[in-house]
Amino acid sequence: METPDPRLIAQVAQGIRERVLEHSIANNGGYMSQACSAAELLATCYGGGVRLAPVDSAYVPPAFDAVPVPGEELVTGAAAHGERAADLDRFIISPAHYALVVYAALIETGRLAKDALDHFNADGSTVEMIGAEHSPGFETTTGSLSQAISQAGGIALARRLKGETGRTWVFMSDGEFQEGQTWEAFQALSFHGLDTVRVIVDVNLAQCDGPMDQVMVIEPLADRLRAFGASVDAVDGHHIEALIEAMHREAEPGKPHVVLAYTDPVRGLPLLNERRPVLHYLRFTSEDERQRYADAYAELVGRDA
Repeated sequence: METPDPRLIAQVAQGIRERVLEHSIANNGGYMSQACSAAELLATCYGGGVRLAPVDSAYVPPAFDAVPVPGEELVTGAAAHGERAADLDRFIISPAHYALVVYAALIETGRLAKDALDHFNADGSTVEMIGAEHSPGFETTTGSLSQAISQAGGIALARRLKGETGRTWVFMSDGEFQEGQTWEAFQALSFHGLDTVRVIVDVNLAQCDGPMDQVMVIEPLADRLRAFGASVDAVDGHHIEALIEAMHREAEPGKPHVVLAYTDPVRGLPLLNERRPVLHYLRFTSEDERQRYADAYAELVGRDA
């Protein structure tokens, strides 16, 4: 598979920020800081860092009209990832509240219909605000938090038993390292020698209740992960070439590989700095504030042009 083009990835990342900001302004809210921090990460993943099958056309998300029952085919958002193959990767999204950012990344890379966000968070829609297994790009339900790494371990073990060579990727947020299940999962990955598991983490140092280090300190994260049997790269999460290099690095035999991508939760939208220390969700307090973000959007798009 060809090496991803950093210039195209940069364009996708810019498109993610613009699309999420436009949606947030129109709908009086959105997970904007996650778009700012993770734009390059998800653009790199969907831009070739994760080996997914190409798609013939953008996925049109179906309506959610019934709860799955035994014996019927399960509708999952994996359709946006293309056909599965033994030598291709699986991509599991862990923080379900990043859904809007994931949808934007899928749209920007031609994997999701451009009007999909028109159905965002609407009754009967699979384009959920908090992604579930039927939401575009979500292969499994992973919430509350931290369950995806365990699921990825099971998937990777099953793929090994079937003789498949593709990797199993997980996109995580740093807050998930405050959860005990994460560490149990890494212990299991190491014990079973699952070196086909690759993890990329948005280390934006912010969470729902404020700065990470004021809620529960997780550093030195790289040292802790190595102690649990993982190999680790720590990179600037906005440096696309560094991301590509870390994602393509050969794993140490028997060890899951983790890319800790340190990011800025206001990257590209400095106006968000006014909301520190709590950046988790953007909802406007007044029409004046909404207009200021609309002005910031106009500047962002103009600079992109």
